[in-house]
Amino acid sequence: MMAAMIELSLVQKIVVWALPLLFAITGHEVAHGWVASKLGDQTARLSGRLTLNPIKHIDLMGTIIIPLLLLSMSNFVFGWAKPVPVDARNLRHPKRDMALVAIAGPCTNLLMAVAWALIGRIGIYFLSMHHPEIGRPLLYMGSAGIIINAVLGVLNLLPFPPLDGSRVLYSVLPGRIVWRIQRLEPMGFLVLMLLWVTGVLSYILTPPVMFVIQWITQIFGLGVAI
Repeated sequence: MMAAMIELSLVQKIVVWALPLLFAITGHEVAHGWVASKLGDQTARLSGRLTLNPIKHIDLMGTIIIPLLLLSMSNFVFGWAKPVPVDARNLRHPKRDMALVAIAGPCTNLLMAVAWALIGRIGIYFLSMHHPEIGRPLLYMGSAGIIINAVLGVLNLLPFPPLDGSRVLYSVLPGRIVWRIQRLEPMGFLVLMLLWVTGVLSYILTPPVMFVIQWITQIFGLGVAI
């Protein structure tokens, strides 16, 4: 599968990766807002963010520019959307509930990786029935969806601000320590970009991401395809 993707033009890559990426980042943010609404905070709902319409969630840099740059240079892509607004003051149990809101995003990505694996499996079925015009796009998109969601799910579980894992960490740390860590959040994105450019982030992410990908592909019999 990866060998086949190398043959794709930039336009073909965009076609293959666009839908999986949009669903991955949109579903991730909607999951945050949906769980928050169930736990008492209606900020996301009142802001019109509890929708799978990607237009409501698009971030120019994270949803368009960075993914296009990555696709033009490699066969790998990830991105992000505008964060869904959540007001912890409206939650019934703010510290615990913020952790649940945070974990909802990565969990949704892992579930979507499984859903894309099923689509990839359907693609293999059509290929076996000699319908490559249907099977190949489904297999390519399914494989892309697995990779994107595995990366986003694992990445966001890292206990590093402003990632979701940091919100989970806050729920078990004393307030004074949380306050000190939160002061670093404005610099968190720049630090993440530095870790990405230097390859440190890839070094951290690769083992768990590959574990998730291999686990899902083996279950659905996609080990040869991805």
